[in-house]
Amino acid sequence: MMLQEYKRVLVAIDGSYEAELAFRKAVEVAKRNHAHLFLLHVIDTRAFQNVSSFDSAMVEQVTETQKQTMKEYVDIAKRAGLPDVSFEIEYGAPKTLIGREYPKAHDIDLIMIGATGLNAVERLLIGSVTEYVTRVATCDVLVVRTDLDNQPALVDSKHPESSIGNDDDQ
Repeated sequence: MMLQEYKRVLVAIDGSYEAELAFRKAVEVAKRNHAHLFLLHVIDTRAFQNVSSFDSAMVEQVTETQKQTMKEYVDIAKRAGLPDVSFEIEYGAPKTLIGREYPKAHDIDLIMIGATGLNAVERLLIGSVTEYVTRVATCDVLVVRTDLDNQPALVDSKHPESSIGNDDDQ
């Protein structure tokens, strides 16, 4: 019997509680498979288009903040016993970068993604990134809906247990 082994696992990080669950599960999957874990955060450049003067300082600030968060994730993965982990920050449309471009460019064989990183209104207007990725990806996609104990994840993205990069309340 041959078991599927994943060698190049991608997890999309967007600051949501669901993405954090996906990250924590991805670390375990990558460890079991002796795989490389790629952490990807996409800065949605469309979000800056309605800023009257496209402020590069603002983009740099967002990038710097995100770099720190991503380094924290890398540290957590390494402390959990996963040596092969790296992160990248890309700019553009999250759907196509996560669903098509990044996996193709990096020969990804498994994408792990949180059930949703959007609120109901955003889902209605632009559709869920997760839904899009499951539809267009050419590799396997694992949608994470449960925590490490396989209990249903709370839908509340301000979940108190979410510790990384969640400083909305400060």
